Amino acid sequence: MSKNLVLESDVSIVIPAKNEAVGLAGMLEKLMSAGRWKEVIVVDDGSTDETAAVAEAAGCVVKRHPYSKGNGAAIKNGARSATGDVIVFMDGDGQHNPADIQRLLTRLNEGYDLVVGARQKGSQASVGRGAANVFYNRLATYMTGHKVEDLTSGFRAVRADKFREFLYLLPNGFSYPTTSTMAFFRAGYSVAYEPIHAAQRVGKSHIKPLKDGVRFLLIIFKIGTLYSPLKLFAPIAALAFLLASVWYGYTLSAFGRFTNMSALLYTGSAMVFLMGLISEQITALMYREGR
Repeated sequence: MSKNLVLESDVSIVIPAKNEAVGLAGMLEKLMSAGRWKEVIVVDDGSTDETAAVAEAAGCVVKRHPYSKGNGAAIKNGARSATGDVIVFMDGDGQHNPADIQRLLTRLNEGYDLVVGARQKGSQASVGRGAANVFYNRLATYMTGHKVEDLTSGFRAVRADKFREFLYLLPNGFSYPTTSTMAFFRAGYSVAYEPIHAAQRVGKSHIKPLKDGVRFLLIIFKIGTLYSPLKLFAPIAALAFLLASVWYGYTLSAFGRFTNMSALLYTGSAMVFLMGLISEQITALMYREGR
């Protein structure tokens, strides 16, 4: 037997939950019957309902936050508390099917370090969020050079020791999946995707449209800065340089002079490129060995 072979008794399940008492009970019942896990940890992120009581009644280890710190903070708490060699993260809102865990573990046993449950067409998501996810996936694919099927899925199985290497990078908010996936690619770890179907969540979503829009922009920035910033900044700098040259050619032929707009675009191009270069060095330091 391979020393890397994952058994159910090696697996810690971590579920971040905030006011999920309605959907948590049914999900935990299915989860407990899906395998003999080492432990199931529910991190109660400052809930005001019976989330903690439901989790305790189901036999889970419950970690409580005295106030809401964010989904990422709950993930970090659960990851630090987990004693299994493998951690499976899943939502407590009923979107993820516990029966799919076995398929994630099978892929992990093939030699991967991180296996992400990739939501397929037909999974429940708003049109806006679906379009945003497509954009994230394509941008991440360009940045990493590997096909990224679902960058933001919160349903994933990961080798615990490797995941804990990047806890210091993870935000306390909702973008922990993006951050951890890009970190694994950057570190040279093996990442796989397993097709899943995400059901309609039980209860009310904690995502707000306005905050979602800001989060969209922040995630785009994270995708670039967490892998290879220069790969994102260089095309922007090249575009600015091209526009400056075209405008300079036009004004020189039409008016015989070099305009302030050309100077601004050339300067902007140089500054963007230098920002990318500096960011590239900072990113390299973030991933240095012996952190």
